[in-house]
Amino acid sequence: MKWNTKFNYPRSSRSNEDGMRKYLSGDEKYPSVTSILSLTKSEEDKASLELWKQRVGYKEANRIKNDASRRGTSLHSYIEDYLRGRVNESFFESNEQHKNMAKVIIENGIKGKLEEIYGMEATLINTRDKYAGTADLIGIYRGNLTILDFKQANRPKKADYIQDYFLQLGAYTLAHNVVFKTNISSGVILLCTVDNLFQDFIIEGPELQMYQNLFLGRLKMFNELKNSA
Repeated sequence: MKWNTKFNYPRSSRSNEDGMRKYLSGDEKYPSVTSILSLTKSEEDKASLELWKQRVGYKEANRIKNDASRRGTSLHSYIEDYLRGRVNESFFESNEQHKNMAKVIIENGIKGKLEEIYGMEATLINTRDKYAGTADLIGIYRGNLTILDFKQANRPKKADYIQDYFLQLGAYTLAHNVVFKTNISSGVILLCTVDNLFQDFIIEGPELQMYQNLFLGRLKMFNELKNSA
């Protein structure tokens, strides 16, 4: 795989305001994709999350959330180091959980499939629709310009349970297409569970366009909530 600086992804800083992440670019502040999706969850999703917290206990729920966050951050870091050529064989010899999970994603989802890298942890700011986010990886994947997200999970996922992941990809691909006049028609989730089970989810063509439109619906809802507050 090779690096390509075809696109000039902007630098930005981030802040948290009233529990919402925002991207600062110049004098403008843009709400993050994850904050938009979080604040527009359905009542059913909110109730389901609350029931889970009650079932396991709030302290335990918080521990699980924090552990997953730390594991996800470490997993991302090692995949990035691998792609930048900063790891040696000790990476593959380590028995740390997040490193083993990263290796599973690299072996099953990246090697032989990722041909070119345009950006990693790339900031995307959709100045037309007024939102922003950070894409894990943008490049040529299986012959197509693609945005990829790396995920970790405690157990295997069904597509019905990770709709927000697909909406994220919809938001990122739409932003890239608007800002850089591209026609990205493929988004990929590469996921590994704590038991080292690999899953990949690919959305493309009309299905990806559907998620782009669904995200715009959530964005509209978010703006209505913000304006009515």
